[in-house]
Amino acid sequence: MKTIRRAASAAALLSSVSMLAVAAPALAQETTADAGRATEIITVTARRREESLQDVPVAVSALGAQRLEETGALDITDLGEQTPNATVQIARGSNTTLISFIRGVGQQDPLWGFEPGVGLYVDDVYVARPQGAVLDIYDVERIEVLRGPQGTLYGRNTIGGAIKYVTRRLDDQPQGSLRAAYGSHNQIDLVASGSAPLAEGFAIGGSIARFTRDGYGTNLTTGQDHYNKDIIAGRISAEMTPHPDVFIRFAYDRLEDDSNPRHGYRTLPGALPGSDVLDDIYDTRAGAQGDNSVMTQGASLTAEWQASDMFTFKSITAWREGDTVTVIDFDGTPSPTLDIPAFYRDDQFTQEFQLLFDAGRFQGVAGVYYLDGTAEGAFDTIAGLLGVNIANGGSVETESFAAFADVSFDITDRLSASVGARWTRDEKTGTVFRATYLGTERSPLNGGPDRDPLIQNTDYTNTRTFSEFTPRVSLSYRIDPNYTAYASYSQGFKSGGFDMRGDALATPDTVNGYNPETVDAWEAGLKGRAFDGLMQFSAAAFYSDYQDQQVTTQVPTATGIASFVDNVGQSTIYGAEFEGALFLTDFLTANFSVGYLEASFDEFIRFNLTTGEFEDISDQVVFQNAPKWTGYFGLTWRTDVMGGDLAVTPSVSFRSSYNQFEFPNPLLDQNGYTLVDLSALWTSPDQRWTVGAFGRNLTDEEYRIGGYNFLGAQFDDSVSAFYGPPRTFTVQLGYRF
Repeated sequence: MKTIRRAASAAALLSSVSMLAVAAPALAQETTADAGRATEIITVTARRREESLQDVPVAVSALGAQRLEETGALDITDLGEQTPNATVQIARGSNTTLISFIRGVGQQDPLWGFEPGVGLYVDDVYVARPQGAVLDIYDVERIEVLRGPQGTLYGRNTIGGAIKYVTRRLDDQPQGSLRAAYGSHNQIDLVASGSAPLAEGFAIGGSIARFTRDGYGTNLTTGQDHYNKDIIAGRISAEMTPHPDVFIRFAYDRLEDDSNPRHGYRTLPGALPGSDVLDDIYDTRAGAQGDNSVMTQGASLTAEWQASDMFTFKSITAWREGDTVTVIDFDGTPSPTLDIPAFYRDDQFTQEFQLLFDAGRFQGVAGVYYLDGTAEGAFDTIAGLLGVNIANGGSVETESFAAFADVSFDITDRLSASVGARWTRDEKTGTVFRATYLGTERSPLNGGPDRDPLIQNTDYTNTRTFSEFTPRVSLSYRIDPNYTAYASYSQGFKSGGFDMRGDALATPDTVNGYNPETVDAWEAGLKGRAFDGLMQFSAAAFYSDYQDQQVTTQVPTATGIASFVDNVGQSTIYGAEFEGALFLTDFLTANFSVGYLEASFDEFIRFNLTTGEFEDISDQVVFQNAPKWTGYFGLTWRTDVMGGDLAVTPSVSFRSSYNQFEFPNPLLDQNGYTLVDLSALWTSPDQRWTVGAFGRNLTDEEYRIGGYNFLGAQFDDSVSAFYGPPRTFTVQLGYRF
């Protein structure tokens, strides 16, 4: 087995950095006056080239810095409130691990070796691992959420969609900004950033941010704050334009999260002391102790050369690494009934070359992509009532190569066609070790004493290669200057891998790994401006055929826990989305979105531990994180106050009921709920000062965002839930100079 390095693990991120305290163009737009109304031309890069949102044949939501600030968005998880058919949240038992689902497609399990179904990109750099990826929002020009498989241009693990952070370029004049915020639970946010040109065509910039908050609750066993926040992050960058046709950017970022361990809330009483159900959902009696820290860092070098009016070459070189040390108490009691100490580590190197071209009626992009990454770690499952510790460790090494192209052709002045394709080849080498040790001490993998295992469950190394060709075709028709219709077909692909929890004694086939999953998606949409420009909107209807879906499950057994990663079969997904903005008056604007989703399994093949046979149980399972209805409505009212601009935004977001896992569980599944927010932001006449006040979850709604299900006497009925934030209030002061 490969040597497992113990460090503080996690996967990568936070490449967005100066500051959001100063209002920026909402949704990356140009604004023109039209009889007192604002007409927005929203620019996005969903197809790796700048296009009007109205023209791009992709379902994409674009949230600009101004809208994010005016609605009081704190981190990336707030996208889930404003984006239809999207779930973006913190993973169960973590503080900064990202879990994303779009149109019912995603991956809840953040264990190394399992890859997300929604790709995360920061300035075109793919972030392979979800640890450390819950980004606090500062210094973003916009965030784009691409819904549906993006198997042509983004390819890697975008079978459900992609989230793109787009940061600002440095200004050609010296500038700086400061922001300070104070809020409920002693929340303190401090952000400072600045940039300055040092010579003609050369500028540097940097940011540093500190985010702290006391816990929403308390660990009644250890006395620690529970659900607290303790993060420091920073970034430096340098930009050069040595020639008018050449642009070079270097960026480095680092994040350290030392928030306390986050444990679940018991939903059932147990037989052991301290296993009662507490009054406060944010409190815990978890006894598991240990370090909890996340570090991620990375650097990137982006170079663009506009060789001619027709061709632009682009190179994106990036490196990232992360370390996490954590402990999760599944049982929520002082006893080591089900305690999970763990560490993760990952690193990645990526290189992408792009050729963008514009020949009048022909436009497009072609390129190649390379990734070399390693993800590894180890964790113990300390089962105190069974008197054993089940240790898991291993690594997955991935080498990926892809070639892609996407070309658009204007058939007529109104009709356009696009054809794209991507060929991907992944080679993965998995090393998996699983052993059962007698007693409740930590295993040798997690710093415990050296000793021989009671049972050697798994010990293998295997290599598999996965390749796929994923096409995309679309037609766009400009009905008139205000309306554009489109229809598209695309295919998404996520490669197979190896189950890091696999028990080769219980499920011998685990040594062969699991296969890729694919989705065939059809979409039709209409974008435009209605009611004489009073409303801008995007509407889409979609249908997807999801095949060989990868599902991860852990099942309690009499002697421990069995793990499965199955290609369960196939499913059908369809639905519709409608979002946009309504300009009611010169001073009143409404933003809205609504999503409808139907997702069901047509086949769900699962290995029966009792019979030793595979069986179809599709009539017993449901989709996880796939609410039938999602909605958002925000009303922004603007007025002059002391010569400055005051924007007041009340908003409401809604999610209908949804399931945490494929197997329904009334103790964990969440009923429909509504979140009510209210924000007010004043900007001084010279746009140097901002003053904000934000109230979130004003009705103090209690809603579950994750959980663990280990029902049974051997685990003292450890069914635990994790919750979203309670009602909070924040005031903010910003200054730009």
